Amino acid sequence: MNLVESVTNEHLKEKTTELLPGDRVRVHLRIVEGDRERIQVFQGVVMRKRGGGINTSFTVRRIGAHGVGVERTFFLHSPRLEKIEVVSHAHVRRAQLYYLRGRTGKAARLREKRVDTRATTAAADEPETETAAE
Repeated sequence: MNLVESVTNEHLKEKTTELLPGDRVRVHLRIVEGDRERIQVFQGVVMRKRGGGINTSFTVRRIGAHGVGVERTFFLHSPRLEKIEVVSHAHVRRAQLYYLRGRTGKAARLREKRVDTRATTAAADEPETETAAE
């Protein structure tokens, strides 16, 4: 391993949230104002995910005041990034959702990806039964 790889591996986060385009996320970012720090939340749809390793970034788009779209790019391994909450998943067929820039209102909605939580919780709740009468 060379010197560059060893330095970048030190700054990688051990645990990161799995993001996909179309996910609605809530990004908690540490903002420094003078000598004070505060947490600012940016909630929107993941438009794209780029790069690899330490350079991995993702772009989140939300609709701000007066219907103006706001996009912001975050580095996944940034020390300013406090946490990422995935609110919901959407069914998309593209890796980059640039077409959302030209859409407003109901046309900008994405189809929600439904996850059956009953099946996974029911399987976890039931004890495994083996046939001992064989």
